[in-house]
Amino acid sequence: MATSVKLVLFNYLMVVVMFYNPSNSGAVQLNSENIDMTLASNELVLINFYADWCRFSNILQPIFDEAAEKVQAAFPDPGKVVMGKVDCDRESSVASRFHITKYPTLKVLRNGQPTKREYRGARTVEAFTEFIKKQLEDPIREFQNIKDLEQLDSKKRIVVGYFDRRDMPEYNTFRRVATNLKEDCQFHVGFGDVVQALHPPGHPIIVFRPDVAVSNENDETYMGDLKSFDELNIWVQEKCVPLVREITFENAEELTEEGLPFLILFYAPGDLESIKDYKAIVQMDLISEKQNVNFLTADGKRFAHPLHHLGKTQADLPLIAIDSFRHMYLFPNFKDIYVPGKLKQFLNDLYSGKLHREFHYGPEKDTAADSNAIEDSKNPTTPPESTFKKLGPSKNRYTLLRDEL
Repeated sequence: MATSVKLVLFNYLMVVVMFYNPSNSGAVQLNSENIDMTLASNELVLINFYADWCRFSNILQPIFDEAAEKVQAAFPDPGKVVMGKVDCDRESSVASRFHITKYPTLKVLRNGQPTKREYRGARTVEAFTEFIKKQLEDPIREFQNIKDLEQLDSKKRIVVGYFDRRDMPEYNTFRRVATNLKEDCQFHVGFGDVVQALHPPGHPIIVFRPDVAVSNENDETYMGDLKSFDELNIWVQEKCVPLVREITFENAEELTEEGLPFLILFYAPGDLESIKDYKAIVQMDLISEKQNVNFLTADGKRFAHPLHHLGKTQADLPLIAIDSFRHMYLFPNFKDIYVPGKLKQFLNDLYSGKLHREFHYGPEKDTAADSNAIEDSKNPTTPPESTFKKLGPSKNRYTLLRDEL
């Protein structure tokens, strides 16, 4: 009898752990004691990191609480979604853990892991609830015919799964990974007879298909443990999060917050060849610099304003520039990217300060005599100011906690 009671208690505790979804009126108050359990037991968690003394936090608080109540009513099933809030003054260790540098910060976490992108949408009840609904949509598109795969967008990174059935544990792992990385890759799946010719029965397969603008790489099959979420998640992340990213007005703020200078290819719409060459050169020659700079591409039509600052127009595309968040520096001749070492030297000249010096004092000479001549004929110039810094966090929306933003 005692064993039976223990078993019942054990099962009850397991249910509590699996479906821990604390609720009260408004957003759930999270702290160091309950945050880990909340993250581990919910598919999606949206957290408002706030401070009581911050006026922007005070403006947001009732809106966020009302949205949380609507979300709870729309998605009552345990383990699905929680909207939480953290008082950063009282929970400084939690704030530090999540690298909070401004108030209020809205972090999105899926399957216990922070996403790269914070919530930066409208701060209304309707916008929050719509965001949650969209986040909980199935990230995987099912195809009914193998020929459908031939119609997929070749400019996107794609992960395709071939499974016998939807109730396989391997598919559950695939779905969780797709939920985490749906903003970086497209996920497609086929089941049963539709894909039986492409994989042995009982042996599901996951394949990564690169976009045509990267290289001429072939599809790559995942060779790891299909039941290991961590292993598959790491593999897909390495494939789907590119070394070179596209900057848009929607993601510019999060990119500026990374604090790294931008090396940007401005391209004409439809110019896939320049993008492909740029990505290949970065991958081949500049991969060692990925901790020091963000490699980006930008639609020169959409980003005409930075071109204007550089004294260029769409007729000058493609071109490459560095934005250091202080000034913009133009790579003199786009065709020089094909000269080994030229683009890397451009970056080295940024690191050494040479680009900045030459903006102010003209080209530097190699000999001492030439250096003396420069000292006698310095002609200050007006370097273009950083354009992308202006797309960073707005002081009219956040209380910023550090000066460099």
